[in-house]
Amino acid sequence: MKNFTRKIWGTVFSLVLLVSLGTTIALAQTTISGTVTDAQTKETLVGVNIIVKGKVIGTITDLSGKFTLNVNQDPPFTLVFSMVGFNSKEVEVSGGMTNLSVELAESSILGQEVVISASRVEESIMKSPVSVEKMDIIAIREVPQASFYDALNNMKGVEMSTQSLTFKSFNTRGFNANGNVRTVQMIDGMDNQAPGLNFSVGNIVGISELDLESVELLPGASSALYGPNAINGILLMTSKNPFQYQGLSANVRTGLMHESGRSQPGTGFYDFSARYAKAFSDKVAFKMNVGYLRADDWQANDFRDQSLANGFGFDGNRGTNPGYNGVNIYGDESTQNMFTVGQSLVQAGLLPQAALGIIPETQVSRTGYAERDLADYNTKSLKLNAALHWRLNDRVEAIFQGNYGFGTTVYTGADRYSIANFNMGQYKAELRGANWFLRAYTTQERSGDAFAVGIAANAINEAWKPSETWFGQYVGAFAQAKLTGATDQAAHTAARGVADQGRFQPGSPEFQQALAATTSTPIPGQFQTPPRRIGSQFVDKTNLYHLEGSYQLTDITWADFVVGANYRIYALNSEKTLFAVDENGDEFRINEYGGYIQGAKRLFDDKFKLTASVRYDKNENFDGQWSPRVSGVYSINNHNFRGSYQTGFRIPSTQDQYIDLVTPQARLLGGLQFFRDRYNFNANPVYSLATVTAFGNAFLDSTRDPAIQQLALAEAQRRAEEAIRNGQLPNNPQAIQAFIAAAVPQLVPVFAAQANQDKLTTFQLTQFRPEKVKSFEIGYKGLYSNRLLIDAYAYFNRFENFIGGQVLIQDRNPNPQNPASALGINLLSANTRNVYSIPVNRTEIIKSWGWALGADYKLPKNYSIGGNVSFNTLSNLDELAETGFQPAFNTPEYRYVINFANREFVKNLGFAFSYRWQGEFVWQSSFVAPAVSSQQLSVMPAFGTFDAQFSYKLKSLKSIIKVGGTNLFNDGYRQAWGNPTVGSMYFVSLTFDEFLN
Repeated sequence: MKNFTRKIWGTVFSLVLLVSLGTTIALAQTTISGTVTDAQTKETLVGVNIIVKGKVIGTITDLSGKFTLNVNQDPPFTLVFSMVGFNSKEVEVSGGMTNLSVELAESSILGQEVVISASRVEESIMKSPVSVEKMDIIAIREVPQASFYDALNNMKGVEMSTQSLTFKSFNTRGFNANGNVRTVQMIDGMDNQAPGLNFSVGNIVGISELDLESVELLPGASSALYGPNAINGILLMTSKNPFQYQGLSANVRTGLMHESGRSQPGTGFYDFSARYAKAFSDKVAFKMNVGYLRADDWQANDFRDQSLANGFGFDGNRGTNPGYNGVNIYGDESTQNMFTVGQSLVQAGLLPQAALGIIPETQVSRTGYAERDLADYNTKSLKLNAALHWRLNDRVEAIFQGNYGFGTTVYTGADRYSIANFNMGQYKAELRGANWFLRAYTTQERSGDAFAVGIAANAINEAWKPSETWFGQYVGAFAQAKLTGATDQAAHTAARGVADQGRFQPGSPEFQQALAATTSTPIPGQFQTPPRRIGSQFVDKTNLYHLEGSYQLTDITWADFVVGANYRIYALNSEKTLFAVDENGDEFRINEYGGYIQGAKRLFDDKFKLTASVRYDKNENFDGQWSPRVSGVYSINNHNFRGSYQTGFRIPSTQDQYIDLVTPQARLLGGLQFFRDRYNFNANPVYSLATVTAFGNAFLDSTRDPAIQQLALAEAQRRAEEAIRNGQLPNNPQAIQAFIAAAVPQLVPVFAAQANQDKLTTFQLTQFRPEKVKSFEIGYKGLYSNRLLIDAYAYFNRFENFIGGQVLIQDRNPNPQNPASALGINLLSANTRNVYSIPVNRTEIIKSWGWALGADYKLPKNYSIGGNVSFNTLSNLDELAETGFQPAFNTPEYRYVINFANREFVKNLGFAFSYRWQGEFVWQSSFVAPAVSSQQLSVMPAFGTFDAQFSYKLKSLKSIIKVGGTNLFNDGYRQAWGNPTVGSMYFVSLTFDEFLN
């Protein structure tokens, strides 16, 4: 890996050297200088970007609105003047000019944005071949939310899953998830996904808002140009070039977070960021960014009872339901049947046989701990960025960039995870021309002190008192209380008091010591035999190495072509705790490569643009994937009609491929054939948990069936007679009776299992493949009277090879000569079976469709009103329900957003209001308790939020003060099962920008 890295960086630096040496040739030089002003106010404009068309050379206007530019080329050539909020202007230069005067008109027409994400080339957003959303600098500055990342929720069809203040996952078009692996998030062309923990890290280690130039979102399948995993959408964030955006800028934001269910309802938050950029000449520029946020996080405080045990629903609590399992209470997942425990106590001689008559078949759970007692809610986020831009000549710019993020947050997966002191660095070297780029970068992930909250709670309980002891004490104390005449409720209270005596209390030295012990021990620790030490720490130091390039073929005149390719390596490193190792004891590397070509042709007098592309990607563990896309846009005046067909795919994540982790519940395995061979699935078959459960229930019923008991008795008598004939048993009534009494309990399970063999079918594993989606979309963008912008689309998706988790059961000690093994009885006991959880491809075809409509209208006096509504659904949900498959669509059918704003309704004073609503839906994930999930009861209620901000420009101080709040109705809401309750935020911010106009 080190050799590969050295080769990549060596190649980049060699290219830089070769290009820079090519700039030593003496060229003619033309000097242009002048002033840029606002066409309406005649005021000079600061920070206007000026470039030579078709080259990378350029400059910006200074604090006086003036500029000077030296061009190594004889005229004629074209200068392009551009600035956010103004219409771009091209000026032909025929000779040296020293007093050029350029006026830019403020952009007052909707739909003038230029995007690059839809086709990897610049084009009008109105004529994009697929749906695309964009926020520019002004839109980012004016959002009514506390940050631009929160404002993504205002985009058409976008939904968020808030797992903490700084950890949010965006999604489009269904199949929402925490840490969504079906969407891709990129910063300056670098994939922002944590390569080992497999989630896009939201904005905890993302981009500083001060350095953000634009955000572009492509909803739906985007693999044709962007490769694997952009199956549900891609988010592209572009930072500011230090040549174009110079000077000092800083922001201070503070305020109050309030949610009534938190330990302390109201707490402050503090957010500071600064940016400095400087161009030493028209050749070299650099920038630096720093951002730091600290807050007391939103808290996961859903204490409803999700056990659904003992006849209780969500209204159960610890005082009424002995089997209580709170959604955000951990450690109480450990449960036992009291009667079963009582039987064990009787067999061990610790309880008289008569006591079984007063012990009910009631589920009892251990006393758990609230998430607030375990997770680190002291949220913090540090972001550092530095970049050097070096224009090697007029056509090539070299960029050396480093992004580093460090933070503490909370994330929801199969468990809640306290991501404490997580850090990730991304480091890039790039060569870029007007129509090409070559980029190499690496992502270095370090999990820090991350740990699984639920596992930690169980570890603390086990460290204090093993479950065998706790449940035995509980049942014994219950029986004793009942014998003294106590009611069931009083007996349960007394039993818990006895079993919990001496329990580690949250915050006590003993509790903190036990918490520190488990969170410093990597998963899984040692929990099979006493003394147990369960590990809850995640150790991951996985690195990603990526090389890619793209070239726009400008010499071909009859069509526009773009080609590109990439190569990627994942170097897994969990210090042999999370991932499997090979025969040499090393963790695996995963190699991927891909390439694409796209062609675009204008037809019918340039009214119709046809675009076609195809991409091929290969991961070493899977067959190659082809991703074609065809789109057409018909434009007439300000009306644009589009249609497209495209495919997308998701290569299973690094954990889906290579995880090999023992947990107290199951061994988590990757889906590759490698694991099926290693754990002998072919010779020792596996069974689905549903199959084993059905077999177990039928088996238990059969053991109580008189007919089965009669068969067992008859067989015992036959064996007794045979033993007498062979001289192995004395022929007297007492010996015969003892023989039969001992044989019947052994034979009943055998006959019960034989009677239900038809229910025990092996699970047929298929080849593990990437997910695929085929997507059809039609859309329309139209501008009416330069005031009303309409944007609408409808899509139809077909998913194949959908990846979902599967629990499999295997006999731990297979032996055909042992009836318990041969008949599947071993599968029913935790002591004689192996439990695996692996990802598999579902055979069902999943069909979804939806639509969205957005409208923006410019009212008189600079007022604007707009909004959007979207609809998403599964079209074959009933068909999927028949197979018992839960596709985790996790998306409300309807959601809408309404915006009302004026950037300057009186001099220097503006405002923005936003109301967002979404309907209820069922959330499906591995975090949901099985009893709740099986009955589809994990409903996320509908909610609406109102956000607002007022901003005032202090022009003399080159600053903007902003006062606002989110969720101003103060109705707490959750966006996913088990996630925190989000309350209100009230904030005030002051932004200084040296180049503020």
